[in-house]
Amino acid sequence: MTDHALRLLRQHRHLAVLAAFPFDFDLDRAAGGHVEPVRLASGGPLEVVAGDDTGGTYFLCADGSMLYADSEGSAGIIGTSADEALEIVIGLPGWHDYVGLSPADGTEAILAQVAETEEEIRESYGIDAERAELRAALGFPERSPVELIGMLHAALLRTEPDHVLLNAEEGMAYHLLDEHPRPPLWEPALERGRADLARLRAGDPTVADDPVRRRLVLRAAQFDRSDADLSLLRQLLRREAESSMTDELRLAAVLVGLHGDPADLPLLHEVRDTDFDTWCGLGGIPERDADGPALHHWAEELDASLFGTDPADEPLSTWTDLAAAQGLTELARVTLIRRLDAVTMDQSLLRRPGAPAGLDPSPLYSLAFDFEHLGDPEQALRARRLYTALQETARDRVSARRDQARLERETGRLLPAARSLAALRATLDAPGDDSLAHWRGVNLGRFIAQEHYALARALADADLTEEARAVLAGGDAIRGELRGAAVKGLDELAAEVAERIADVS
Repeated sequence: MTDHALRLLRQHRHLAVLAAFPFDFDLDRAAGGHVEPVRLASGGPLEVVAGDDTGGTYFLCADGSMLYADSEGSAGIIGTSADEALEIVIGLPGWHDYVGLSPADGTEAILAQVAETEEEIRESYGIDAERAELRAALGFPERSPVELIGMLHAALLRTEPDHVLLNAEEGMAYHLLDEHPRPPLWEPALERGRADLARLRAGDPTVADDPVRRRLVLRAAQFDRSDADLSLLRQLLRREAESSMTDELRLAAVLVGLHGDPADLPLLHEVRDTDFDTWCGLGGIPERDADGPALHHWAEELDASLFGTDPADEPLSTWTDLAAAQGLTELARVTLIRRLDAVTMDQSLLRRPGAPAGLDPSPLYSLAFDFEHLGDPEQALRARRLYTALQETARDRVSARRDQARLERETGRLLPAARSLAALRATLDAPGDDSLAHWRGVNLGRFIAQEHYALARALADADLTEEARAVLAGGDAIRGELRGAAVKGLDELAAEVAERIADVS
């Protein structure tokens, strides 16, 4: 498909007028843009090409797909190209009413709903002659509503992960136009692992050579347990120890232990003794002279508390991490954005089990970490700001403010970063509790001073010298309170930044 029809609309005014009414694809509305600033989560370019009378906007994406966003915060791909989208818009004048339809609904139901909608349209204005004229002028075939619904349905399912629209200022994602089911993240994340598990069972030992493939195979084995896999699991356990302590190493030890063969205890102890991290992470393994039931009991308890046999029970971070490791970055990113949006709109999702009055902000910390790992500091900052707002002790607020300021600095929000550090200093001056009693002699104080100097330098580089001096002064005041190793090297750093500010002044 191409944008040939779109070019014809742009070249011939009478065709553009006909597309605008009665089909509500109005090129003239493109000049006004969308109702709010937006961008793709994937970072690709967007071109506004048309609008409709409800405030909706048609965008062309870099791959030629047509994205439609309404004025209420929903968006989706409606065509794999501009021409396909125009075929749908013209062939199905009530297409907004059909986003919930799919070929699975059957010909009879599809035709009935299309007929009902179009009869309602005809009560106000004509569409039949106009549709025939525009189809002929643009070179579109006369497709049946059933075929067009199939095209629309397939396009909508392509929205995630590469065409998710964000509010450019808040960073929240638009809802999908449709409610068609999508596979949970664990399915695509685990697909390669399942295929490699089959290869390993068929005798291909090279699967275990690659660390990512090995992790995926172990996850596949977690959910597809076979008594015949013990020798393979032993091999995977030995190889995974090469990566030091990982969740998958612990999983491999559990899967081996579940077989309850005491002959595996020397192997388990050998793996545990690989290095200090594995020694700490695999503590609790029964002694070398334990029997099979003791080994099985240890593995069974660990399995019940950490793993299990249902991929839906795994923490979201398991699948986003494995998806990203395979290059499925946008799939991981969109999943995390949807999760952050949900928490932003409903903080009760953070309630602590058994303590309904308390919130556990740690999932936001994890989200921020995962976004940074994916190279998305904008979304990381969203998570950090909410995380900061939910901190209860003075020490936690100060630590969170420092991390927030760092991300604000790294994303070019220098003045908000300066405000964050000012709020941090205010907490140091009046903490309200005793959690900051020792900040002057530990790394926290050092890190706070370092962030002040980093921001002061960035402000100077941006020719914001007055603000740079204020932040430098704040950093110097903090440095003056530090003791012992916490102050080491900061004098030189402070002098360098002061010199830089003097240079730009």
